[in-house]
Amino acid sequence: MDKITIDRIKLAHPSIREQLQKDYIECNKLLPKGVRLRFAYVYRSPEEQDKLFKQRPKVTNAKAYQSIHNYGLAFDYVILLDKDNNGTFETVLWDLKSPHHQRVIKFFKDKGYQWGGDWKFVDPPHFEVKGLTWQKLYEKVVKGDVIIENGIKYPKL
Repeated sequence: MDKITIDRIKLAHPSIREQLQKDYIECNKLLPKGVRLRFAYVYRSPEEQDKLFKQRPKVTNAKAYQSIHNYGLAFDYVILLDKDNNGTFETVLWDLKSPHHQRVIKFFKDKGYQWGGDWKFVDPPHFEVKGLTWQKLYEKVVKGDVIIENGIKYPKL
């Protein structure tokens, strides 16, 4: 298992945290030896979001509070390879057509997550909880309809 990912899952919205960890573990077990699933992002602060928004070349259309990551209800993933068989998992597998990516995509779509690869603004490493909009989540945060954990304000669902 990947400690970095487990630590990132601890910042996910409290309503999905436990299931997300179970799903992560289950999906990782579907991958062969020498291949590991890592969550690159789960929760992303509004400050981090704005920094990404301003980055060039453009990587996101979402400003602070306009990403489901800002509410801990999304995750981005990468596939890591242990090319040298030394347990380091330092090589990123970018080929989305690889069976490893396809297995991860199918797994999380089957679990009910919305995949960014199906969007008009294609975002293949992104998954999020279906049926939520940043506008409704932001409204809850502004109104104070939140749960505060880890110093993070999560909207009540």
